[in-house]
Amino acid sequence: MKLMHLFSLQHSKFAYRADLILYGIMSVSLATLLIIVGPQNQWLNLLGFALMGLVSWTLIEYVLHRFVLHGLRPFSAWHAEHHQHPAALISSPTILSASLIAGLVFLPALIMAGVWHAWALTFGVLTGYFAYSITHHAIHHWRTNNIWLRQCKHWHALHHSPTRQLGHYGVTSAFWDHVFHTGYAAKNNS
Repeated sequence: MKLMHLFSLQHSKFAYRADLILYGIMSVSLATLLIIVGPQNQWLNLLGFALMGLVSWTLIEYVLHRFVLHGLRPFSAWHAEHHQHPAALISSPTILSASLIAGLVFLPALIMAGVWHAWALTFGVLTGYFAYSITHHAIHHWRTNNIWLRQCKHWHALHHSPTRQLGHYGVTSAFWDHVFHTGYAAKNNS
């Protein structure tokens, strides 16, 4: 029973905030490791891998949201809970997200590109995930006059709308919704 609690989507305030803080610390730690300890003669190459990881996060976010959270059980049932209670402190369990990042990003990159490139790519994806977590929290819990965040809030509200067609899967970016034509309201409003 205790093991299943590790995979709970509903978190206490402490666990929810600890997850955000943990990913923030991990991002800063990896950046520090790459800058201070990383091979100086590969700095530009490592920067490229980090940027590739950061940019690829937007596609990872879109694919996970569209095909896993809205299509694959038990994840779709868990995600439906978020749609029913959008202000609840619901997020991916840290053990799950950290395991996925380690197993699907770091390890393949380690095997294919070596340790420093793996750390750089992981840093980019991890930072993207951290930005997503903060953005998604802000969308549901903050009031703001920031134009970009207001656009994200509007886009995500279309996703949460009970009368919407399936779509609007991007949280930090609507780019992939435009590429795959899943941003229906934006298309209809233009």
